[in-house]
Amino acid sequence: MQLNKTESEKKLYSIALGLAVFTIVYNLLEGIVATYFGYEDETLTLFGFGVDSFIEMISGIGIAHMIFRMRKHPSASWDPFERTALRVTGSAFYLLVAGLVISAIAIAVSGQKPETTFWGVIISLISIVVMLVLIHWKIKVGKALKSEPILADASCTKVCIYMSIILLASSGLYELTHLPYIDAAGTLGLAWFSYLEGKECFEKAESNTHCHCDH
Repeated sequence: MQLNKTESEKKLYSIALGLAVFTIVYNLLEGIVATYFGYEDETLTLFGFGVDSFIEMISGIGIAHMIFRMRKHPSASWDPFERTALRVTGSAFYLLVAGLVISAIAIAVSGQKPETTFWGVIISLISIVVMLVLIHWKIKVGKALKSEPILADASCTKVCIYMSIILLASSGLYELTHLPYIDAAGTLGLAWFSYLEGKECFEKAESNTHCHCDH
């Protein structure tokens, strides 16, 4: 029996909500694992990546709320909860930027080097694969629903891939060469993308636009 339009849309919104919940849970687990190994192995890039995952989890809660709300009001703009979530997320990203930049300068000056960056390589590879799968399904569901917000969320997920690539590059290079300053350089790369994400959050909170992902 073929689903009618309403039943089909309900199913698609349920899938979209499931993807949002999975994103929240995944970022929580990734944050715990990355910060643990980042602290244990004294690799700032991995630790910062883990903190970013916790912030992405906060953002994911706002996205899940948005999808839940859109099932009843698909054309509605950001509601107060979503705007607050964006501002909290943006503030958290800016705090992360400050912490990463100060820490990167400190380890560069002191010459501190990670014990190993092996786990940075593993975690970044897993993250890239998971984010690619999420982007694929978010685009598929967004196109089926003709939903700009869901498609925008898929586009913004690409930033997570860029940050994973930075982690992979810095971790891989250090594991191969053990050259100094690689961890600090990777940390500054994360700081740059964290700044862009924070800026984007505030821009979205002050408008009805769902994505400013031209970076």
